[in-house]
Amino acid sequence: MLNIESFSLGPLQTNAYLIQGEEPGKAIIIDPGMNPGPLLRRIADLDIEAILLTHAHFDHIGGVDEIRKAKDCPVYVHPLEADWLDTPKLNGSTMWPQVTPPIAVDRAEYDLAQGQKLSFLGHEFEVFHTPGHSPGSVSFLCGNHLFSGDVLFRAGVGRTDLPGGRERDLIDSIRLTLYRMEDGVTVYPGHGPRTTIGYERAHNPYVPGS
Repeated sequence: MLNIESFSLGPLQTNAYLIQGEEPGKAIIIDPGMNPGPLLRRIADLDIEAILLTHAHFDHIGGVDEIRKAKDCPVYVHPLEADWLDTPKLNGSTMWPQVTPPIAVDRAEYDLAQGQKLSFLGHEFEVFHTPGHSPGSVSFLCGNHLFSGDVLFRAGVGRTDLPGGRERDLIDSIRLTLYRMEDGVTVYPGHGPRTTIGYERAHNPYVPGS
């Protein structure tokens, strides 16, 4: 069984997820967000096995280096966005100077790939490449828990007007990948409240079920 805690971090209220399994004292983090102080305090006594990134936009990566330095843990990202981590123009942090100064963090230690299975906390996390919001967006499925980044929200979808975004790819990622999962899969998005695949397939106004 997974224990999943959510932290709404930074000016864009990005959801960072702290995930623990049955083994006490061990955890992973999905998308550490910006201004990670509350998350850092929570993990002070935890061994962090990895940081997994759904994508490399600035509001999802701002806390990477602080956590990596504090916990000596590796970072995983899709190779299409490997150079976004240390390039503010690519990760979008130069687009909103009123929100953040330019953000650059060290490159990731590991790449992610479609169909890859990662073993953490005694559980398997399967990687789905779900582009559209950004070219290297991925979603992570562990049992009935889906971490969708900024691809699928409750009654919403990720924006596609940022560099590398493409609406057709986003719709295909949702309809051909995420909507093929079971109704009862809980979706943990990059912003806002959690939802389920069944609810979105039936009610999401942007991507009707198929």
